[in-house]
Amino acid sequence: MPSPYRALFAAPGTRAFSAAGFLGRMPLSMMGIGVVTMVSQLTGRYGLAGALSATIALSAAMAGPQISRLVDLHGQRRVLRPATLLSLSAGAVLLLAAHYGWPDWVLFVSCVGIGCVPSVGAMIRARWAALYRGTPQLHTAYSFESVVDEVCFIFGPIISIGLSTVWFPEAGPLLAACFLAAGVFWLTAQRATEPEPHPREHHGGGTALRSPGLQVLVGTFVATGTIFGAVDVVTVAFAEEQGHKAAASVVLALYAAGSCAAGVVFGLLQFKGAPERRWLLGVCAMAVSMIPLLLVGNLPFLAVALFVAGLAIAPTMITTMSLIEQHVPRARLTEGMTWVSTGLAVGIAVGSSVAGWVIDASGARTGYVVPAAAGAVAVAVGFLGYRRLGKPAPGRGGTVEQHSEREERHVA
Repeated sequence: MPSPYRALFAAPGTRAFSAAGFLGRMPLSMMGIGVVTMVSQLTGRYGLAGALSATIALSAAMAGPQISRLVDLHGQRRVLRPATLLSLSAGAVLLLAAHYGWPDWVLFVSCVGIGCVPSVGAMIRARWAALYRGTPQLHTAYSFESVVDEVCFIFGPIISIGLSTVWFPEAGPLLAACFLAAGVFWLTAQRATEPEPHPREHHGGGTALRSPGLQVLVGTFVATGTIFGAVDVVTVAFAEEQGHKAAASVVLALYAAGSCAAGVVFGLLQFKGAPERRWLLGVCAMAVSMIPLLLVGNLPFLAVALFVAGLAIAPTMITTMSLIEQHVPRARLTEGMTWVSTGLAVGIAVGSSVAGWVIDASGARTGYVVPAAAGAVAVAVGFLGYRRLGKPAPGRGGTVEQHSEREERHVA
C-alpha cells in the first residue's frame, strides 16, 4: 500500500472501523440485485422483481437522510442499531414472503422496511472527518473510501447473483443481511472513534439541505445517478442483443474498476486551491465520457469505453465529499453526506426506468442516449450552481490557499 495510505491507518481504531464499514456497505451492492434474482427465480415475474428493487432504493433515499440526521443528534450507536434491526426484521419477512408465496403487498411493505438501512458509508466518512478534519489526510481518507465503494460494487453483485443462482434463491439477500448485521454492530461497538453527537440546540432549524451549496451537489448527483442507472440497464440489454448476456457483469465490473484505479491514484495526490473547480471538471469529464457509448458497436469496444468513463467517477466523488465538508455545518455532516447518496439513489431509479423504456421502444444502442443526456444535465446544473459552491458555510471555508484564491476571483 502506498505510503499516504499507510499513514492514514496510523491512528488507533482506523483499521477496525474501516473493516466494519466494508462489511456494512456490501449490502448496498448486493440487496437490490439479490432481490431481483431471488424473486425472478421464485416467481418468474421480472416486473415484480424490478419494482421491489426500486421500492428498496426509493425507501432508502427517503429514510437515509432522516436516519443520518438522528445520528448527528444522538450518535451512531444509539441510532444505527435500532435502524438496522428494523431493516433486518423487514428483510426476514421478505425472505419468508417470497419463499412461501405470500401476497405481493407483503413483499412491498417489507421492501419499504429494508430501505431503513443506515448509510454506512456516510458513517465511516464522518469518523474519518472527526479524526483528520483540516489535514491532507482527510483527502486520502475520502479517496480510500471511494475505492472501497467501488470494490463493493465490483464483487457484491457477482457474489449475490452467484449464491442465489447456484445455491438457493434466498442466499444472496440472506448473505447481504448477515454482512449488514456484522458490519453495523461491529462498527457501533467501537466507541473510541465515534464522532461526538451534536445536541439539538446546535442544529438550529431545518435540515442540511437548506445549504445552497449542498443543493447544487445533490441536484447534480441526481443526474449523475441517472447516468449510473441507465448504463447498468442498457449494458445488460446491449450484451443480450450481442448474444453474450453473461458478459455484462464483466463489462460493468470494468466500469467500476476504472473508477477504483482512478480513486487510488487520486488519493496519492495533494491539491491546492478551491475544490469546486476540480469538481466541475470531474462532472464535465463524466458527461463527455458518455459520448463514445453512442458509437458502440461491440462488447470489446464497450468494455474499453466504460473503463475509460469510470476514470472520472471516483475523483468527482472524492471532491464532492470535500465540498460537503465545507458547505454543511459540522453538526449536520453525516446528514449532508447522506443527502448526496440520496440524490444518487433517486437518479439510479430514474435512469433505470427511463433507459428501460427507451430500450423497449428503440433498442439497446439507442438506450445510451439516456446517460449522455443525463451527463449534459449534470454539467448544466454544475455550471448554474458553480457560484454557490464558492460560498462555503460560515467557518467552513477550507485552506488558506482556497481563501486567497476565492478573494482573487471575487476581486476580478
